[in-house]
Amino acid sequence: MQGAIARVCVVVAAAILNHPLLFPQENTTLPEQDEELMARMREHEERLEMEQAKLEKELSQLDSKQEETSSNEEIRLAEEEDVISESGSITPRMMVLDKNILRNFCDKCTYTSAHENWRVREFVEGFADDLLESLRSMCDREADMEVSDFVGIGSMFESWAVCKPLMCDLIVPFSPPDPHSFQYHLWCSPSSDLPPNMQGCGKIKVTKFGESEESCLCGSANLGEDMLCLLHSRNDRVKVSHSPDELLCSRNTHFLAKDQVMRWFQISVTKAWGRISHKYNFEVTFRSLDATGALKIRFCSGKVIVLNIIPAVQLEDTDAYFVSHFPSDSDYCPDPYWHLSLAVYERNLLKYFAKRLPQNSCHLQCLQIITFLHRKQSGLTGKSALRSYHIKTALLHLLLSRRTIVWSAENLEQRLQDVLSFLQRSLHEKRLHHALIGNSKVPEEIQIPQIICKAEPINLFRSLVLQRKLYAATVGHFQEMLRNAPALIHEYTPHLLNGSLHHSLDESL
Repeated sequence: MQGAIARVCVVVAAAILNHPLLFPQENTTLPEQDEELMARMREHEERLEMEQAKLEKELSQLDSKQEETSSNEEIRLAEEEDVISESGSITPRMMVLDKNILRNFCDKCTYTSAHENWRVREFVEGFADDLLESLRSMCDREADMEVSDFVGIGSMFESWAVCKPLMCDLIVPFSPPDPHSFQYHLWCSPSSDLPPNMQGCGKIKVTKFGESEESCLCGSANLGEDMLCLLHSRNDRVKVSHSPDELLCSRNTHFLAKDQVMRWFQISVTKAWGRISHKYNFEVTFRSLDATGALKIRFCSGKVIVLNIIPAVQLEDTDAYFVSHFPSDSDYCPDPYWHLSLAVYERNLLKYFAKRLPQNSCHLQCLQIITFLHRKQSGLTGKSALRSYHIKTALLHLLLSRRTIVWSAENLEQRLQDVLSFLQRSLHEKRLHHALIGNSKVPEEIQIPQIICKAEPINLFRSLVLQRKLYAATVGHFQEMLRNAPALIHEYTPHLLNGSLHHSLDESL
């Protein structure tokens, strides 16, 4: 490229220096003997112009090739970025993955078929509808929280479920009885008073008409017996007020308390199941008293489905929800702070890419394989700070920064190493930004709320900065996972025995 530019400069300089008008003579009339010289110069000038046009065309072609090379170099550099430097550590590029075994693992070693996933989702959705309808039938519309329809999130609804028992996550929005409403205080609001360790969280205040600046004045002003509000009837104004305890608030505050909500929801779900249990031929139990709505459904055949029904508060008219807890999150968030979940937007983003990536793209396979390896390693060495959500976050970052063509099926091994390298670098730096918060690469079609788009990125690995032992254990877990990955994939890849397919994976889960 630089050589071509130099050649152009030489040609142009020669053309200029040899031009007859560069150093004009006082007498511009040339003698007859110089006409032959002029002819030769014009011929020389024409040759120079042709050479210059040829070189400009060559430069244009080189520029196009350079742009393509830059894109390829970006991918190659990312693939070569293995940054953990501790002695004896292993990097994703050092993993020896047999391509045939890897393809066989992906093709045959499916945890559940697409048809079975569809049947499970259909059953869960029908059961959840019945359970929530039973719950609503017991509620007092004048006094109790109002429960809305559920929203499916997580791996089962994003088509990459990998674990057994099968797990479904449902968000169930609820709202306070009239004349009360919720007000939201996000960590990224201009007037936020939330502490730095509560990034990604918010507080929910329960207010009544007339108690906030945005509400109708009829709740705070004395309109007299003969005056009526055009927005609210007389009956709305004379409804009995509820105490903060009745509205599930923290003690001596008007902020919604997760502990109160979880207790109310668990009692309500238990009663609701009691009213409809005679209709079903299976057993339902609570898996954990600390995680409300964490249900285990066991059929007579022994098959188990895990159902997480998560009470949530919708952020205004968006698809963002304040949730009492994340199903796979062990981090404790004290009252009155609520995590903000963007799971619906993440599901929509994966759908967005599914329409634009090559047919049979490998992005979900990368997610399934690494989640499988992480799950198996956790069984060997115990739990760590690494979560399947972190793996999905790494994948989303790469989907947002790579060209769609690189996710074709034949690039599975390279993209798998990309995701692992991204996770390794994030662990080394103790920094993994949320994929959607403050990320300008998210397409506008996903319609992330502006306050979330403009917020500062938040670090999902912040706990690793503060807790050295946890960080060391997590890095050790990741390193062992990389070391064991080839053996685990080989061990759990189905093998043909006596002409029949033997699924060793199913036996292990």
